[in-house]
Amino acid sequence: MTKANPIDGAIRTAVLSRFEAQVEFLAALVRQPSDNPPGDCAPHAAMTAGLLEALGFEVERHPVPEDVVKASGMISATNLIIRHRFGLGPVVALNAHGDVVAPGEGWSHDPYGAEIVNGRMFGRGVAVSKSDFATYAFALLALRDAGAALAGTVELHLTYDEETGGLIGPGWLLGQGISKPDYAISAGFAYGVTIAHNGCLHLDVTVRGRSAHAARPETGADALAEATRILTALYDFRRGLSARVSAVPGIGHANLNVGLIAGGINTNVVPDKVSFRIDRRMIPEENPQAVERELRDLVAQTATGLAGITVDVTQILVVRPMEVVPGQETLVAAITDAAQTVLGETIAAEGTPIYCDARLYSERGIPTVLYGAGPRTMLEANGHRADENLAIEDLKVATQVVALALTRLLAA
Repeated sequence: MTKANPIDGAIRTAVLSRFEAQVEFLAALVRQPSDNPPGDCAPHAAMTAGLLEALGFEVERHPVPEDVVKASGMISATNLIIRHRFGLGPVVALNAHGDVVAPGEGWSHDPYGAEIVNGRMFGRGVAVSKSDFATYAFALLALRDAGAALAGTVELHLTYDEETGGLIGPGWLLGQGISKPDYAISAGFAYGVTIAHNGCLHLDVTVRGRSAHAARPETGADALAEATRILTALYDFRRGLSARVSAVPGIGHANLNVGLIAGGINTNVVPDKVSFRIDRRMIPEENPQAVERELRDLVAQTATGLAGITVDVTQILVVRPMEVVPGQETLVAAITDAAQTVLGETIAAEGTPIYCDARLYSERGIPTVLYGAGPRTMLEANGHRADENLAIEDLKVATQVVALALTRLLAA
């Protein structure tokens, strides 16, 4: 990897010259809600496309067919692509998502206010991952402004369904052949390169019994009592997952969480139906089919032989872990070299226990990493929590690093 690239200074100057505009661009993205669910995200995409066109980009709008959107549990989604061809050479896709989880409670700042306090912008999606709409767009602008002579094409993939799995975002763009990149960089944080991530399995468990008056509970079949038995078995099982530790630094161990539960009719009625959802995080070394079979067997064994009770298990989501793909080292080298130039430090290449759209690229054999604007950990950014925030300085750093990394990847 070439250090002290002569054009580095011009590119960094170009980033800084547009930085106020970049911060306002990000603020505009945060102020426009794009919560998913409910997943009515086409309006945000339309606004974003207009902002990008005002910067001089040619923006492709790819609305996802209505039936496909509804099947994913969303209302509307339009994916955006920008393609800038510098010359003959590989195609590098930069992917970030504009849909966000709902704000929830506990905020001390307006979640759609994009308020800046002590050098930090607050708002839902400011770190995960509307910030990287700004990172990638303004990195590309800096390359254009500096007149970088590169051999290849940079594409921005700005999508809207990461919070529901990514299948109608990057999955749809790649599956339809709309883009065929040679490399991919997905939204991440500025002080490390992510090379692998966990997989995820969501299962719905529905326990059905028979209602009865609370004065005569023995005449019914209590679905909640049985659900409690199954939940106890699952939580006992969860303790053992701490021993399933990944060999990839940063991943940690496998995990399980029950995040939703619903059921019952009224306080004075024996519950006839209770359902809950399991989130099972899989380390890269685990096989999704084996993990699902293990959980189904556990539920079935716990529920055996109870009169009047039936239990159904339905798969809601399965996400394969993101694994290392040959060629990924080229991306890591480009980003770490650029980060050394900008930060003056060596950033680590490791895994993360979350899952994201990046695996949709790596599943197709495309070398992929995560890198973008943000702190050293998700917890520092309050990602998916109240008072999500981004240090403005991290946006500046990441934009310079991405722009310089692209010069390393696409050196003429």
